[in-house]
Amino acid sequence: MHSILFQIGPFPLKAYGLLMALGFAGAWFAAVRLSRGTHRTADYLSNLMVWMMFAGVLGARAAYVAEHWTREFASHPAAIVRIDQGGLMFYGGVISAALALFVFARRHRESFFGLGDLLLSVLPIGHAFGRIGCFLHGCCHGRFSDSPLAVTFPAHSPAWYQQFDDHLITAEASRSLPVLPTQLFEAGANLLLFVLLVFLYRRLQHRRGAVAAIYLLLYPVIRFLIEPLRGDLRMQVGAGSIGQFISILLFAAGAALLAWRLCAPPAPELRPTQTPQPPKAGTK
Repeated sequence: MHSILFQIGPFPLKAYGLLMALGFAGAWFAAVRLSRGTHRTADYLSNLMVWMMFAGVLGARAAYVAEHWTREFASHPAAIVRIDQGGLMFYGGVISAALALFVFARRHRESFFGLGDLLLSVLPIGHAFGRIGCFLHGCCHGRFSDSPLAVTFPAHSPAWYQQFDDHLITAEASRSLPVLPTQLFEAGANLLLFVLLVFLYRRLQHRRGAVAAIYLLLYPVIRFLIEPLRGDLRMQVGAGSIGQFISILLFAAGAALLAWRLCAPPAPELRPTQTPQPPKAGTK
């Protein structure tokens, strides 16, 4: 765990914030590569990513605050803005980013599903960086385990505080009890998902929405399986967590979307990049 990488005067560089920035940069770079030869230039994708970044972070923070209001924020509302200390709920960010994408697509007369395919193809690489940031910060940790894969976090880390509150360790403990590194499990799964979706993206462009549907089918399965391994406090919905509940809803939406888009007529190809043409002879 290296929550603070280094400090310049009074300004610390936190691993969580740096990895989030690297995640957005990696997703942008991948989107630019996938969009070569189309009208979606680097500038165009930069504008799109800015929309997604602000909408995603705001939605993810709002969802996290709502989930942890009583325990973390009711008595310290000023901490709501401290996203540099971690605390983002991924599904909240996905939902708010989808709404922002709809507005962006309407303003630019783009296909919502076409842009969704592109963004959800590259989202897993950004998500993987984010989960590595979670590991370095210590949040979103797994449950206690004696598995050889388990890790310990230092005193005053999120895992240490939770185990102290649960009377599993004393204030003199220098480290937490071993917990599963669920952040790294999810990062690895997202990297594999990224490779698969990038492979499918160009092959399914004539079926706009199909790649987005495949993401909605696969990532919820990853999240559903990892949720029971997590040891941080989770809001419960029935017998499962809020993350599992949303995973079920998104999986169902993905199945319906895939069936719909596979039955729809093939979509036209993306508009090619508009390049200036040299003037014809005899013209001014």
